[in-house]
Amino acid sequence: MAAGVHRVFVSHLSGVAVFDPNGDQVGRVQDVVAMLRVGGRPPRVLGLVVEVVSRRRIFLPMTRVTGVESGQVITTGVINMRRFEQRGTETLVIGELLDRRVRMVDGGEEATVLDVALTQLPARRDWEIDKVFVRRGKGGALRRKGETLTVEWSAVTGFSLEEHGQGAENLLATFERLRPADLASVMHHLSPKRRAEVAAALDDDRLADVLEELPEDDQIEILGKLQEERAADVLEAMDPDDAADLLSELPEDDMERLLTLMEPADAADVRRLLAYEDRTAGGLMTTEPIVLRPDATVADALARVRNPDLSPALAAQVYVCRPPDETPTGKYLGTVHFQRLLRDPPFTLVGSIVDTDLRPLPPDTPLPAVTSYLATYNMVAAPVVDASGSLLGAVTVDDVLDHLLPDDWRETELHSGALGMSDLPEASHGH
Repeated sequence: MAAGVHRVFVSHLSGVAVFDPNGDQVGRVQDVVAMLRVGGRPPRVLGLVVEVVSRRRIFLPMTRVTGVESGQVITTGVINMRRFEQRGTETLVIGELLDRRVRMVDGGEEATVLDVALTQLPARRDWEIDKVFVRRGKGGALRRKGETLTVEWSAVTGFSLEEHGQGAENLLATFERLRPADLASVMHHLSPKRRAEVAAALDDDRLADVLEELPEDDQIEILGKLQEERAADVLEAMDPDDAADLLSELPEDDMERLLTLMEPADAADVRRLLAYEDRTAGGLMTTEPIVLRPDATVADALARVRNPDLSPALAAQVYVCRPPDETPTGKYLGTVHFQRLLRDPPFTLVGSIVDTDLRPLPPDTPLPAVTSYLATYNMVAAPVVDASGSLLGAVTVDDVLDHLLPDDWRETELHSGALGMSDLPEASHGH
């Protein structure tokens, strides 16, 4: 912020890097913790929720914040590294106040909260929420000029009420630049009500990407709150192996109903995966690797590899097969690694540069053998081929890791001491 100004809007604070006095980055701001007060008094800002390098969300009291300026937060060197747990008297400003519908005290007109401002009190380290940026009216596709304005906290009412049907437009705008895994972390820590609202506001592709990164319980909860037709659309947008994993956790009737609602081709891929035993190459694989015919060129292969929707693991190699080139394919001929594609002229036929020495995996290969295969050959993906020689799919290292790590790995902070910071209790707050 500019010198002498002690106000910052939370939309500008979200995602900001947090640094210790030595200039080392501690983490990034995920939310702001406030305590609402009676009588229209501005809420007191208790601290920040900061996600540190290990994906742990910790509480940083405002008394430990020495500066909020130039797009960064500066702290003292003493931080409590225990996991943040929200108390009943606390409100997450970004997660719970943005998009809330309130009423103007003067006239009772309805308004939607777009942003709120935090202000540091003079000569103190205390902060409070003093301003609210709102859009007048019930909203809609057409916005009239002059509908938005910034008012004092006391000029609006309705923050203390639990709202049903709260939107998520401005919350999503705050986190629009987050990777799916990071947005999944944010959603995991929202209340079930708010999580459902955010899921409803995401488009199908974005929600599919986020679901793939969420713990299983959150996936089932979110899917269960979607209309069945939309749930089927989201499952179609997911990687087939992730969709199969999620569907396998549902009751048989629910799984079959959703499969029936999916596009037949997408449902067929998922049904194929569900037919294999869990923790085998067939159960782990994706059915959508890059498949090329032997008369395709290196230029064709590189064009396929450049697809931004592919994961790095799937883009690391192409599989050369006889027609048909949709899995299950015709005869599998071999693999061409990305580095080989970079070394050969664009007009080279991929059929002439395949690696035929690397044996494929049968679909019933157990997980330990798949892991050993990837480690032995330094691979990030492996072809899965059936007894007739047809390519069924590919197992990627990320899917293997998902099954090797503990079931709750997405909720468990690894390397909790990675920051080398003191795990000292904070006397002013119990987090």
